[in-house]
Amino acid sequence: MLLVGLTGNIAAGKSSVAALLVERGATLIDADVLAREAVAKGSPALATIMERWGTGVLGPDGALDRAALRQIVFADDRERAALNAIVHPEVDRRRTRALEAARQAGARIVILDIPLLFETQREHEMQRIVLVDAPVALRRERLIRDRGLDPAEADAMIAAQLPSETKRARAHYVIDNDGSREELRARVDALWTSLEADAASA
Repeated sequence: MLLVGLTGNIAAGKSSVAALLVERGATLIDADVLAREAVAKGSPALATIMERWGTGVLGPDGALDRAALRQIVFADDRERAALNAIVHPEVDRRRTRALEAARQAGARIVILDIPLLFETQREHEMQRIVLVDAPVALRRERLIRDRGLDPAEADAMIAAQLPSETKRARAHYVIDNDGSREELRARVDALWTSLEADAASA
């Protein structure tokens, strides 16, 4: 089973690449999905978050208001570190269970979609690392246009991650997502061919 870390700075298009890899036969374990499950309504992690930041980070339904919490943690490195300390251990437990299920199912190529792969020093756990990248100006435009963020919030989210240049040097494969959907598909096709060869020789 080949473990492939898929990462990329915010709004680079990592989710699009993940979906295309799944189309080609990969098994996907998505850290964002695991993180949402970890802080679901009624979870211990959500209770801890509420203890630290109060009911202002909850929506009317009692679920986590991710936008409200994001405004707090992306404005302060210490607050973001505190949130990570609450959420990451639970995400790790869920990822371990998902990996074991994939192994039991005979998965050949498992994509671990981890946005903060390098920031959390997890690259040594992967056999291959794929970075999805796009120019900062384009990523900023996507955050404002597609996610409705204001420019200051978009800039804060971009600044909270390591620069792409650092990550490009540490990745086995880089997918540049700065063109059309057809160009992205072609690049993922080439990547998949390489990953299949890597899996065969692993």
